[in-house]
Amino acid sequence: MRIKQQEKFKREFKQIVEYIAKDKLSVAKKFKKELIQQLELIPDFPYKYTASKYIEDKKTRDMTFKGYTIIYKIENNSIEILTIFNQNLPVLSDNE
Repeated sequence: MRIKQQEKFKREFKQIVEYIAKDKLSVAKKFKKELIQQLELIPDFPYKYTASKYIEDKKTRDMTFKGYTIIYKIENNSIEILTIFNQNLPVLSDNE
């Protein structure tokens, strides 16, 4: 299974890492590295995380990582990473 990242996720992830880096660059680098490692494990157990409470689709899952929610969708031959947000600030829309 391949992992595909939607542009929205890439943009949000970059903003989060930049925000963390304002406080401490080493923490931002560690966060980025660890999250990428966790994302790379999803294809091994794609149904490990609970069904999404934000998107009604049995193939869409919510992964929690250090206070952030990562929503991904299980496709036939790939995992599509849709979005990432702070658990306290969910922002989802079809237009983004």
